[in-house]
Amino acid sequence: MCPCTSSHFPSHIRMKFLLLQQKYLEYLEDGKVLEALQVLRGELTPLKYNTDRIHVLSGYLMCSHAEDLRAKAEWEGKGTASRCRLLDKLQTYLPPSVMLPPRRLQTLLRQAVELQRDRCLYHNTKLDSSLDSVSLLLDHVCSRSQFPCYTQQILTEHCNEVWFCKFSNDGTKLATGSKDTTVIIWQVDPESHQLKLLRTLEGHAYGVSYLAWSPDDTYLIACGPDDCSELWLWNVQTGELRTKMSQSHEDSLTSVAWNPDGKRFVTGGQRGQFYQCDLDGNLLDSWEGVRVQCLWCLSDGRTVLASDTHQRIRGYNFEDLTDRNIVQEDHPIMSFTVSKNGRLALLNVATQGVHLWDLQDRVLVRKYQGVTQGFYTIHSCFGGHNEDFIASGSEDHKVYIWHRRSELPIAELTGHTRTVNCVSWNPAIPGLMASASDDGTVRVWGPAPFLDSQEVDGLNENCSNMDS
Repeated sequence: MCPCTSSHFPSHIRMKFLLLQQKYLEYLEDGKVLEALQVLRGELTPLKYNTDRIHVLSGYLMCSHAEDLRAKAEWEGKGTASRCRLLDKLQTYLPPSVMLPPRRLQTLLRQAVELQRDRCLYHNTKLDSSLDSVSLLLDHVCSRSQFPCYTQQILTEHCNEVWFCKFSNDGTKLATGSKDTTVIIWQVDPESHQLKLLRTLEGHAYGVSYLAWSPDDTYLIACGPDDCSELWLWNVQTGELRTKMSQSHEDSLTSVAWNPDGKRFVTGGQRGQFYQCDLDGNLLDSWEGVRVQCLWCLSDGRTVLASDTHQRIRGYNFEDLTDRNIVQEDHPIMSFTVSKNGRLALLNVATQGVHLWDLQDRVLVRKYQGVTQGFYTIHSCFGGHNEDFIASGSEDHKVYIWHRRSELPIAELTGHTRTVNCVSWNPAIPGLMASASDDGTVRVWGPAPFLDSQEVDGLNENCSNMDS
């Protein structure tokens, strides 16, 4: 007759075995060999449970001293530690109605804190699951004064409409492109978060409507508006122009995206050009007949997303020359950006506003309300810790901020006097954001300065609260 496997034994037998095993080991540690032998023969063996383990336990009788026993048994020894571990094991056999699971109160408190943070519209700090960092005396709430919706700086060095702005990947610099034919590189002070002019890149005859930092922030590519057939690849550190690329004067190169390897980029425009090039502007591949509005390279290094004049985003694989439909809208997609994990796409759709798509499931997740979007090209962005927030410019001169899961804006930022074309959220400093406008300025947004509550209330006219 086959002996019962240990899994078939009732819970009370298994629990009794664990208790007697602890008793046996403690007797051995105390040098009470006869008492330990009595437990082994008279109590453990008659259970007829886990005979292999009983053989192992019997071998511990040969241990010459307590240290030898603890080492061979991999056991903490008699005391609080081993008994707490025993209690944890026993609890796995008991239903919660008989004995609370281990650290149940701590688990409930952590869940409560996480839920409060999840519901906090302005939570923009690194998530910390430890209870040590929070007070349990009050509900968690982040003040709007800690959120980047107060003007910290107004940059006025451009002398015409500012069409684009983008923080570098490491957050140490901001690049702004203007109709005035220049790109300005700004240095972000790591302590004060103030921006100062680092260098100006000149000579973009048609103006600069799009910028893309290389993955390592060494290079910056600048593109112009629809009638521009050239793009400029600058070395940001030296200020030198590495490449000025133009395949044909008939081209329209208005968008660009870097391959994650930093050695290639794709560019295109609405006249049907779609190229992959190296850093010297040499043509590596081309895709015929794609009228490109906006581009993005996914992290796999093979797939390029392109929005086109057919109101869709398609995925193009330059290695096997395959393409597939991913997003289909009913109106023109003026621009789009993709979250760091490559899962979500944020679209600015003509006459519709800002839409969030799930690229994996290919479904529209959310339509954000409030923004005024006609047929201007406006660039929105993800931002904040874990990219929980979305910000967009608007034709009504405002910057709108939403929590990613809420359709209504949590803040409307006023100050610009003409269309806000682009918003960029600093990827390294979650409380820093920049916006570029046709009014010729770049506004840098941050938390409220250290003022008393009455003065902060006075600033709030600059940042409309949308909670109510």
